[in-house]
Amino acid sequence: MSKIHPTAIIEPGAQLDESVEVGPYAIVGQHVQIGARTTIGSHSVIEGHTVLGSDNRIGHYASVGGRPQDMKYKDEPTRLVIGDRNTIREFTTIHTGTVQDTGVTTIGDDNWIMAYVHVGHDCQLGSNIIMSSNAQLAGHVIIGDHAIVGGMSGVHQFVRIGAHSMLGGASALVQDIPPFVIAAGNKAEPHGINVEGLRRRGFSAEAISALRSAYRVVYKSGATLEEAKAQLRELASAGGDGDAPVTALADFIDASQRGIIR
Repeated sequence: MSKIHPTAIIEPGAQLDESVEVGPYAIVGQHVQIGARTTIGSHSVIEGHTVLGSDNRIGHYASVGGRPQDMKYKDEPTRLVIGDRNTIREFTTIHTGTVQDTGVTTIGDDNWIMAYVHVGHDCQLGSNIIMSSNAQLAGHVIIGDHAIVGGMSGVHQFVRIGAHSMLGGASALVQDIPPFVIAAGNKAEPHGINVEGLRRRGFSAEAISALRSAYRVVYKSGATLEEAKAQLRELASAGGDGDAPVTALADFIDASQRGIIR
């Protein structure tokens, strides 16, 4: 029995593994590549220069690989690349990149993207990320592995969300969230280290303690950001489990272009 519903439209040129399932009234464009065991829900549109890896589950009415919502876009053949084992639920919209950036929107592996999420052009999402329903990413947003973005949150363009961080629901984020930090509010403010998430992912008590100390340096000590960065480098040289995560925190702050939430 065919795994492509007879009402689905697969345009000539599309490359689908023979194990791909396509639901009723779905459309797959001519430049799309879809890997093994991926399922496409009914009425979904997969278009553009889009690559989907293996074992992805696309919900009903999703729009994946659409044109960037950028007035500078002039039909350049920009791309969307999605890895493996992602769940992308109903009515999600994910757009390709623009030539003003790298020309590609990327999503890694094992992400859980809930209904009505929007991922704008040129975003770069890592792996094991959770995006709750109605979370909205403007263009050029970067999200690290294991981050959580709460429902109905809005993220400004060019903002970075660090690995293992968490943004609370209905938040407005206009600056970077450092790794391991919890943030919430409009505008989003820091609310400590994501201790429970780190415990669940196997971080040691020593590493968590070091990150708590690092958080106090950045947010509670009254030090300027430059002073805090110097103190973080000292903390990261203690010779224990906390060195690597504190170094990651310091490196993220050093690289911030929009500034971190304060």
